[in-house]
Amino acid sequence: MIRDGCSGSFRCMEKVLDIVPLRSFVAVADRGGFQRAATHLHLSQAAVSQHVRRLEAATGRRLVERDGRRSRFTPDGDQLLGYARRILALHDESLRSFDVEDEATVVIGSTEHAAAQLLPLLTAALERFLPDHRVRYRLDRGTALRADLGAGRLDLALLLGPADDPLASHVGDLDLTWYSAPGWTRPTGPIPIVAFDNPCALRTRALETLADHRITAEIGAEANQLAGVHAATAAGLGVAVLATFGTTPQGLTPRPDLPPLTPLPLAVWRRQALDPAVFWHTTSALRHLLAAATTPIAQGA
Repeated sequence: MIRDGCSGSFRCMEKVLDIVPLRSFVAVADRGGFQRAATHLHLSQAAVSQHVRRLEAATGRRLVERDGRRSRFTPDGDQLLGYARRILALHDESLRSFDVEDEATVVIGSTEHAAAQLLPLLTAALERFLPDHRVRYRLDRGTALRADLGAGRLDLALLLGPADDPLASHVGDLDLTWYSAPGWTRPTGPIPIVAFDNPCALRTRALETLADHRITAEIGAEANQLAGVHAATAAGLGVAVLATFGTTPQGLTPRPDLPPLTPLPLAVWRRQALDPAVFWHTTSALRHLLAAATTPIAQGA
């Protein structure tokens, strides 16, 4: 029997994640709101809102909700954001492979650790310094970003760790904070750690810091995305080390009763033959942003 163009036991795919709504969705995250996303995309705010509603209809989940006068992503929205970035990156890479490009583009890779706070500010800065370039981002694990950079799929990569290569430049340090669920109490036995899958600089820093203070620890939960780390920590499965620029993630609370954490260096890596001006403006903007960032959360010994 044939129905609506589908035959046999196969059903039509009625739920589709279209590229245009996904691009609006990512713009809301990168620009810090619907109006800024609309301005960047040369759309009306109503159009961007409609795009997000289309994604909510396709996924059957609430992706964005009001938080006072502002909007924030739900856990489902954070999860879709990771997929959206990957889908758009593959889509745009496919077009570039056929030389379909109408403007200069800078593709920047970053880990998730500080992306929510740092990338919108970096985007705004680069719009001023590189007005003729379009900035695109790819969020992934550090090992994957290094591979993409070496293969030429990225122009720049923001990576945790020392700038121990001629193609890298140190731009500042990321302050780290212990977080837990509000009702979490420190156990008498080993402290459970919520961490990213290995390899991860934050995971290593957490375990080494506790070991240096003769505090036993164990991995209580692992996740491959930031949303998973947040969810597991908020569920009370342990404590997590995060770089949040002094902002406390929803559902979590800082833990000043745990040992202070040494900041992690952040470096910008560039591909061979990248325009020196692009590299200079990006590193300069990041140095300024990191120098201006404050961390009001006290971390007692």
